[in-house]
Amino acid sequence: MKLLITGSSGRVGRALYVRLAREHAVEGLDRSPSSTVHHVGELSDAALLARALEGVEAVLHVAALHAPHVGWASEAEFQRVNVEGTAALVEAARRAGVRRIVYTSSTAVYGHAATPPGRAGWVDESLAPEPETIYHRSKLAAEALLREASLAGGPSLRILRMSRCFPEPASVMAAFRLHRGVDARDVASAHALALAHAGPPHATFVVSGATPFLRADAEALWHDAPAVLAARAPALVAAFGARGWPLPARIDRVYDAGAAARELGWRPVHDWAEVLAQLDRGSSEVLPSLRDFTAAGD
Repeated sequence: MKLLITGSSGRVGRALYVRLAREHAVEGLDRSPSSTVHHVGELSDAALLARALEGVEAVLHVAALHAPHVGWASEAEFQRVNVEGTAALVEAARRAGVRRIVYTSSTAVYGHAATPPGRAGWVDESLAPEPETIYHRSKLAAEALLREASLAGGPSLRILRMSRCFPEPASVMAAFRLHRGVDARDVASAHALALAHAGPPHATFVVSGATPFLRADAEALWHDAPAVLAARAPALVAAFGARGWPLPARIDRVYDAGAAARELGWRPVHDWAEVLAQLDRGSSEVLPSLRDFTAAGD
């Protein structure tokens, strides 16, 4: 199958390219040149889009401004890139006869709804988003455009709302992998499965690392996370103790990827232990923790 990845020079786009190029004819589009980009330019360039979409059967739409751009890029720029760029892609894909779009969205769209007072929020596809920033609003607007197009006979749609996967201090990143983080390689495997998923014109899935927590843990995670971690993730507790890292005192949300597991057959494999292994290998995918800097200076 011939695929086009938008945003293919970015971190997630590159992970998708590496995963999918083993099985498909993959080309990338991005405004930043790189080894995973074949078409350089903006989604607003109609001629570029037409060339890039020739013979393409499915698009993986990753290109966007993200949360770190809030405060740096204007709201108008978020609207131009995330919403108007998506609209241009949808129309070009319809004209080119593209059969499916997989859209890389974000669990950030749940906003305030993810963190109710007094307990950890339990976030799955049934939770209604309560956006806080222009990033959240623009991603939801792009989702709505894509759904409308799919229901009007355009490309079928799978939306993957992924949790955070950018490099962070290892102690933070490892703990997040239990409830609000995911490895880019696992994100890529979810996209591969979403390409082939049969069913309705559109579907939405939360994509996040496997969690050991249960809905019944929500209040305890808020009030005494270390006790819950001792019961649900004793190996992580031991590993943190060996490295002199404190456990998080509170966990404010859990992203539940159960629907992706059930309906896509998706299984994330790169858990918190992989974060520690990457740290020990000196991988640039993980940042040293403050404790690691302190030990290095002792």
